[in-house]
Amino acid sequence: MNTFTVKKVLNNNVLIALDQRQSEVVLIGNGIGFHHKKKQKIDAKAVEKLFVLRNEKEQEQYKKLLPNIDENLLQSIIQAIGMIRNRANEMLNEAVHVALTDHILFAVNRLKKGLEIKNPFLSETKVLYPFEYEIASEIVEFINHRLQINLPAGEIGFIALHVHSAISDKNLSEVNKYSQLVTQLIDMIEDQLKITIDREGIEYIRLVRHIRYTIERVLKGEAIEEPEKIASLLKKEYPTCYNLAWKLVKIMQQTMKKPVYEAEAVYLTMHLQRLYQKYE
Repeated sequence: MNTFTVKKVLNNNVLIALDQRQSEVVLIGNGIGFHHKKKQKIDAKAVEKLFVLRNEKEQEQYKKLLPNIDENLLQSIIQAIGMIRNRANEMLNEAVHVALTDHILFAVNRLKKGLEIKNPFLSETKVLYPFEYEIASEIVEFINHRLQINLPAGEIGFIALHVHSAISDKNLSEVNKYSQLVTQLIDMIEDQLKITIDREGIEYIRLVRHIRYTIERVLKGEAIEEPEKIASLLKKEYPTCYNLAWKLVKIMQQTMKKPVYEAEAVYLTMHLQRLYQKYE
């Protein structure tokens, strides 16, 4: 484990230090600025409880955020990121510090001005990432209690995507893109089949999960077995759902820039037909 030498204290919770290779890092931790002076060494045990920003671009962005954020809010966010690390029980992508600090700062400032951002992806996010959604719920509850504010439920969805990005080590823009793709596909299903799917119902949960696993297979280039002769049967028996399945496949191909195997359209048709019968 590295030890660090303090270079400069930025505030009560953040300081700049040098690691053993004399590279500059940003150390983040509750009250770290209180307890450490310039040139002082920070031992390994303390480091385990801290967050270390090594990426220069992330460091610069984080430093730019600090003057705009009060100590109490910053401390709350650092504790919130600690909650993610504890619940996930793993190291997080360090980009979460900048992204989540920026997001929560923006959300709190908008709330103070009486502005609220609606989250059109909330129900999809809840089904796509139940574990991350649970952590995000705890974070919103913690921040609301700690700061005596009332961040709306939509924020749980936004923060859940940040949590997923931090745990899965995926870029947030990529996570957002695929969440929006799921929403786009479900909107198209409802529009084409002229149905409204109950967002609390089991059919909705099954549909979202099916689409999620389809997307994951496409991203990994995994093929699934296609039952013999079933495609032509489905095309004849269920033309509405078969044609819709292919429209959905084309949207996936355009968004992900990857081929989608024919078997995916077959399984989507079966899924859509079950859904269609339920709502007829």
